[in-house]
Amino acid sequence: MRDDDPTEPPSGLDPDDWAQFRENAHRLLDDTIDHIASIRQKPVWRPMDAGIRDRFARPLPAASRELGDVLDDVRTHVFPYATGNLHPLFMGWVHGAGTPVGMLAELVAAGLNLNCGGRDHVGIEVEQQIVRWMGEALGYPAGASGLFVTGSSMANFLAVTIAKTEAMGQSSRETGLRNTPQQLVAYTSREAHVCIAQAMQLCGIGSDNLRSIDVDSQGRMRTDALSTQIEDDRRDGFLPFLVVGTAGTVNTGAIDPLGEIAEIARRERIWFHVDGAIGALGMLSPSMRELFAGIEQSASVALDFHKWGHVPYDAGFLLVRDSVAHKRAFAQPAAYLQRANRGLAAGETWPCDLGPDLSRGFRALKTWMTIEALGSERIGNSIANTCEIARYLADRLGSDPRFELKAPVALNIVCFGIRGADTEFTWNMVLDLHEAGSAVPSWTTIKGELAIRCAIVNHRTTRADIDRFLDVLTSYLAASAR
Repeated sequence: MRDDDPTEPPSGLDPDDWAQFRENAHRLLDDTIDHIASIRQKPVWRPMDAGIRDRFARPLPAASRELGDVLDDVRTHVFPYATGNLHPLFMGWVHGAGTPVGMLAELVAAGLNLNCGGRDHVGIEVEQQIVRWMGEALGYPAGASGLFVTGSSMANFLAVTIAKTEAMGQSSRETGLRNTPQQLVAYTSREAHVCIAQAMQLCGIGSDNLRSIDVDSQGRMRTDALSTQIEDDRRDGFLPFLVVGTAGTVNTGAIDPLGEIAEIARRERIWFHVDGAIGALGMLSPSMRELFAGIEQSASVALDFHKWGHVPYDAGFLLVRDSVAHKRAFAQPAAYLQRANRGLAAGETWPCDLGPDLSRGFRALKTWMTIEALGSERIGNSIANTCEIARYLADRLGSDPRFELKAPVALNIVCFGIRGADTEFTWNMVLDLHEAGSAVPSWTTIKGELAIRCAIVNHRTTRADIDRFLDVLTSYLAASAR
């Protein structure tokens, strides 16, 4: 039977009618643009009712459906029930808000469907462009290496792996932790993200061997305590191999004294890594660079373009000063990964030599298009503006006797409480605001007390939005008092 015989069931997955597909695709693109453009008129978040959840509990479909019907399902059952991080009053977690430029990049990347694990194609060159740009932005030397990953949790895990390999030798990849007679230990502040402890677990070292260093009144690592702990550990026969500084803690946005940590790490000959998931892209703002002084002395940095860079999820990134050490930790000899001096198999170092993933999407394109279209200056100004908006919120709260600030505002995170309110009231108020769709803050614990936490990340958030948020709080408190 001929391939074009109409009685033959279709074996491919392309549309039967490209014109109809184009019409459906254009309509959905318009709907998505309308959704973003009108985001202020929508609830920040909407709870899903049982009908929505049931829609996504159906059995595996065997038959095809009309694409138009599927897209109607998207409009009805997906658009209204997203996380809410596009909205300017989403402040609960450090989520980027995305951009229309990034949305277009995702469309192109999906259409091209590149596997960026390796080989000689443009996806690898685009990723290397981002590596060079980030090296320039963070003050790294030429020749640094980098890799896109899902997020900073993975980037931090890779950094711990590199540091472990450097401390124990490359042969430890085969022999494991028995390659050294001493117990490895690492250091970070007690305000560090939990993914650092998890990375220690995943590396087989164990989170019990991660020392949590005390912080000062600003939430920054105390370098005197760090030095003392390293000295004590060496005396007790441990092998210090890593110190992780945080450029923007998840609770309050505090920035560790990176320059002082760098000096200690240099003196002690241990790997200095910076978890910059929240703050590292602040280096794009000339007015903020001094806050991160010392980051340029680090051995590696983890960051997220999908936070302050507003690249669509996901777009985590690891930058490593020593590209040889980076490759030493991950490159694998395999017959199916052989290289050639020409053809599609060309290239000495592929991304799969720098991390565990062989199959990787084209994350670099949405980052490249975002930076190319908007420019580092505009992105940096947007980052600085969110910090100004956070200070505005803090000033408004500080001038109102009903509220009290719970922590200094180091970057873009504001933690506050309601005077006279107990934990249950605060907890329920936050959830009530979520379910009303009026605002999405979150909570954290500051010095043992529950605090409301607002992370001002969204480039769409203005002072008028903050005023609206405060009106929401005022109305809630007034209604609760009745």
